[in-house]
Amino acid sequence: MRSTALPAKRLGQALVGLAVAGGLIAVAAPAQAAAGDPVAVSSYSYTSAEGDYIGQGKSGTYKDPQSPMRISGTAESLTVSLPDAEWSIDIAAPRGDKLRPGVYRGAERAAFRTGRSPGLDVSGGSRGCNEVYGSFSVNQIETDVDGNVTLLDASFTQNCENATAPALKGAVKYRAYPLSYRFQSDPEDYIGAGRTVGYTGSTSTFKASGDASRVHYTASGKRDDWSADIGAPKGQTLEVGKTYQANRFGDDGLAELDVYGNGRGCNTTSGEFKVTKLALDEAGELKAFAATFKQICGSGGTAALNGTIHYYA
Repeated sequence: MRSTALPAKRLGQALVGLAVAGGLIAVAAPAQAAAGDPVAVSSYSYTSAEGDYIGQGKSGTYKDPQSPMRISGTAESLTVSLPDAEWSIDIAAPRGDKLRPGVYRGAERAAFRTGRSPGLDVSGGSRGCNEVYGSFSVNQIETDVDGNVTLLDASFTQNCENATAPALKGAVKYRAYPLSYRFQSDPEDYIGAGRTVGYTGSTSTFKASGDASRVHYTASGKRDDWSADIGAPKGQTLEVGKTYQANRFGDDGLAELDVYGNGRGCNTTSGEFKVTKLALDEAGELKAFAATFKQICGSGGTAALNGTIHYYA
């Protein structure tokens, strides 16, 4: 019988260091992370199609603290700015609503949005749009007790002045920890059925539980439900950076690896995994985890399921 996930533990505020001044929330210098501990990311990247007025057909990536980022506003309407790089990203929920993880289509210029339309307005280099046609996805968002946004992970597509104009696409992260699941399945792989799929917070939910020896992880979204059991060899604890040879039950001195879902599971598995991040709370329970894996279903097979797990790490 397959195991059942324990209640997930959300990455605590102890890993999110924020300084508040003058109504703006600025990135505080993070403490030195211990081996395996997750590190929050604040970054902005964009790609601009030829003919896009805002991005001028260019692309770029900016990361804090080299390019300082600031965030202001609430879950109703927020602004992320990069003063040194002259970029500003406005994202807004439909009036009377709040932003939450999901996909927002039919966005209009944020300050002038009408009816139930969400808002988007990305400007750069003193260039802005009179009319905005676009969409955006919110993968993660959090606020403090006063309603100020303290964490954001979002992506967008903006067309300036008309819906068929060349697009500006981008992703903005503010004090965010990676949260996603992705797999690539060989054509004959039974579990993944030959597909390649990625899941993020805008469409999917994730849970993880465990300790230093074993992790149970689930991802649900896009009409799919996946689970993964990853464990150290019996009597051992997981080591960050180590590649483990594994099978389904951790037999013969090997580690444990069992990835299954959508009604499909392996009677036996072989393969390997590598834990890239692992963080525990004071009670020794899992709070953040990242890993890569390769699983082959059955005996004597060669078709592989390759995957990457990011759970707030």
